[in-house]
Amino acid sequence: MFVAIRNHPRGYAWGSHTAIAEFRGVRPSGGPEAELWLGAHAGSPAEVIDAASVGAADLAELVAANPAAALGPELAREGARLPFLLKLLAADRPLSLQAHPDPEQARAGFAREEAEGVALDAFDRNYRDPFSKPELIVAVSDAFEALSGFRPLEEVAGILRVLRAADVASEEPQPGAIDLLASRLESAEPLREAVEWLLQDGRGGDTGEAAWVVERVTGLAGSETALTSPFEASFRTVGQLAEEYPGDPGIVISLLLNRVTLRRGEALFLDAGNIHAYLAGLGIELMTASDNVLRGGLTSKHVDVAELVEVLDFTPIEPPVLAAVQVSPGVVEYRPPVADFTLFRVEKATDAARVPLGGPAIVLAEGAGVDVAGLGGGARVERGEAVFVSPDEGALEVHGDGVAWIATTRVVAGR
Repeated sequence: MFVAIRNHPRGYAWGSHTAIAEFRGVRPSGGPEAELWLGAHAGSPAEVIDAASVGAADLAELVAANPAAALGPELAREGARLPFLLKLLAADRPLSLQAHPDPEQARAGFAREEAEGVALDAFDRNYRDPFSKPELIVAVSDAFEALSGFRPLEEVAGILRVLRAADVASEEPQPGAIDLLASRLESAEPLREAVEWLLQDGRGGDTGEAAWVVERVTGLAGSETALTSPFEASFRTVGQLAEEYPGDPGIVISLLLNRVTLRRGEALFLDAGNIHAYLAGLGIELMTASDNVLRGGLTSKHVDVAELVEVLDFTPIEPPVLAAVQVSPGVVEYRPPVADFTLFRVEKATDAARVPLGGPAIVLAEGAGVDVAGLGGGARVERGEAVFVSPDEGALEVHGDGVAWIATTRVVAGR
């Protein structure tokens, strides 16, 4: 079964005015276009273009009407839900600092808030469903800018040295501000203590000690000392964030995180507990179908510091780059260590390229369009268009001059 689907971009303020429209080959709406959701998530299920042919107006209805046919028998038994959500994401401005829970945290948090009677759409709701939300982002634009994971502690120490040098070189040194930050970063749990302190003390207005640190670090980040250091990109990001969210403690937290630039085709895998923020660029995002987000700054939305700190993984890491695996000529796979999703990219497959399916799939075309065929059907997918494919189609054959992005599961249907 091949079912053509579509959706409307979500107009979050941080979105690009042009990138998603250019990808789709359509005229821009005139407003920000941040995300295009392709999936069955209740927040914005993809619309079925020919609803009469399948008796469903959207993908959520299609799955609910016949889970075994749409998902395969195994996924139908496990909860009758499409386990992944494919998105086209375009950022012109930084997104909030955020992290997502692991499966146990999601189940417990959702049950707790349900028992407390917190409305699903309440401003202070943390858990909107009982599912974890690992995610994968692949750069589609020439560069995609992000923050992801706590950086190695030796780099944090290097940043502190640069801040101290910049302070000494300033007209009115204020070493006390850097001392306050350093004292947290020299504790037994340096990253946890620094983040918790900045968020608790720094969100109370402009009178606390953390607010002084944010102000001072923001000023020093624009100095010649900072901008000629090995951490130039991180300090420039401080300036960018300060313009968007003046006084926000997330400005200083950004210096504790890996600053990442992805080139087209490069990817990050963000597991549970990874604190991250996307800064700029167009990407393909694939995740478990969940809406659980714990925010940690750079936002006007709810920030639950205590819950965020429990969810965060404070282990320093290198940038969590996920290398693509060459499957066959013209076919690469982004294979994260989860069962709910995997992503294939098929590029300029003049000879039919074969893509194995682990379950249901969604195909999104970029560029000139592609032809896709399975065991029982097929579809022409033009630039910016998408189709849902049921798992009984087996492996897909793809050819054409465009690029096919194919999201599917790593669970073999019927196994």
